[in-house]
Amino acid sequence: MSLPVNLKGICLCKAVSIEVTQAKTDVDACHCASCRKWGGGPMLAIDCGTKVTLAPNDSVSVYDSSDWAQRGFCRHCGSHLFYRLKETQQYIMPVGLFEIPDTMDVGFHTQIFTDEKPAYYDFANQTKMMTGEEVFAAFMSQAGK
Repeated sequence: MSLPVNLKGICLCKAVSIEVTQAKTDVDACHCASCRKWGGGPMLAIDCGTKVTLAPNDSVSVYDSSDWAQRGFCRHCGSHLFYRLKETQQYIMPVGLFEIPDTMDVGFHTQIFTDEKPAYYDFANQTKMMTGEEVFAAFMSQAGK
């Protein structure tokens, strides 16, 4: 488990600035059908926790993508900004939004919804692999704490 770090980022057109004060440095991949439809491939993302500032707010559009989550994007350039859990307000954000210094120890650790991953690609990295059922079971056990 990585120690939390502060990250700053921007969208493609620079209309939205992002500040995160407790991001993990683990990059994870989501292969679910929604992420692949949203971005054309797997989502490579960082768990940014709940301490996230996006400014200005009027440049951010939010879409209720499921009963439990929302997706946010820049209303000017369409950059994907976040996947946010409604109940906890936890932000999962595309790693490409951030300037990650070479000195930061970032690792690729987990792939989720591997049961939905199409056969036409694979990552060479050795990671933890979780099916959708395993992901939901893990979240349910965390919610019960």
